[in-house]
Amino acid sequence: MIPRGWAGPSLLALILFEKFGQHQPLNRQVERYALEGVPVSLSTAADAVGAACAVLEPLLRRVESHVMAAGRLHGDDTTVPVLALGKCDVGRCWTYVRDDRPFGGADPPAAMFYYSRDRKGEHPQAHLAGYGGILQADAFGGYSKLYEAARHPGPILEAACWVHSRRPFFAMADLEENARRKAAGKKEMVISPIAMEIVRRIDALFEIERTLNGKGADQRKAVRQALSAPLVADLKAYMIEQRAKLPRGHDLAKAMDYILKRWEAFTLFLDDGRVCLSNNAAERALRGIALGRKSWLFCGSDRGGQRAAAMYSLIVTAKMNDVDPQAWLADVLGRIATHPAHRLDELLPWNWGHGTSAITVQAA
Repeated sequence: MIPRGWAGPSLLALILFEKFGQHQPLNRQVERYALEGVPVSLSTAADAVGAACAVLEPLLRRVESHVMAAGRLHGDDTTVPVLALGKCDVGRCWTYVRDDRPFGGADPPAAMFYYSRDRKGEHPQAHLAGYGGILQADAFGGYSKLYEAARHPGPILEAACWVHSRRPFFAMADLEENARRKAAGKKEMVISPIAMEIVRRIDALFEIERTLNGKGADQRKAVRQALSAPLVADLKAYMIEQRAKLPRGHDLAKAMDYILKRWEAFTLFLDDGRVCLSNNAAERALRGIALGRKSWLFCGSDRGGQRAAAMYSLIVTAKMNDVDPQAWLADVLGRIATHPAHRLDELLPWNWGHGTSAITVQAA
């Protein structure tokens, strides 16, 4: 697979999946291999990761094209510590998730990750430079230029996340957490009846949504217009009424303003059945990074961050399609060098399970 390489596809797949799928740094892996009688230097293992990423690049580009062809994307980012001269900088890992299953879409789900050294708005603007559709994300200011009417090739429609907006209200209405704090002798939080009422009203919207998961976009829109729209209108009226009674700097006022100032984005779901109430798809895609940070601590360089983003894209996409990432990697790494270029789509995770694999899962 790799010219003058020392490892076969199954071992390479194991190293890649352990590092990016199970969050085991290479130094821990090589220690374990040495105990098993397979001495491998850390630099050699790192070179193998880089070579494997280069081999898989054509598939990564196809995943990217598939994700960016979606009519609706979930977007989010998280911190990635990266080693710098004498210190550890805080980089970012961005993800864009295509998942049409909530509205009955037949296209396979996929996720694309990118790495950057900072969180400037220029990064998502570059990632989505050619995209046109709906973006479900938080209110990060770096996305704002994507929504401008003068943007080329056209403005992206903003869809806000109701789960994100619900969190500050829930924090002011969490009776169970307050009871735990009281039992532990800690200072109790102030419970807000207004926050409790807003949480109740938002939860009513999610109760309706649970009955619509997997339904067609038109059916979702019809039910939302009939059942959700009146609840949303009542919620807006209630928040405006209560907001007028609160000072500008009040936490409850800030939480209300977050929704009211982005009302069009929060209510887009009423007019488009493809839109979800939450951005949970993107947060699920980033969960592995959040868990892995405690294990691998930091990326060794910007190049390491870019390789990690590439492998997260492939591994998370495989998982989203119910494919064993390690088995898929072992098979693809063993075949891609001789596979016809015009048939590379056969090796994509969502096609791989349909009689295209050359080895069994056990062999991986």
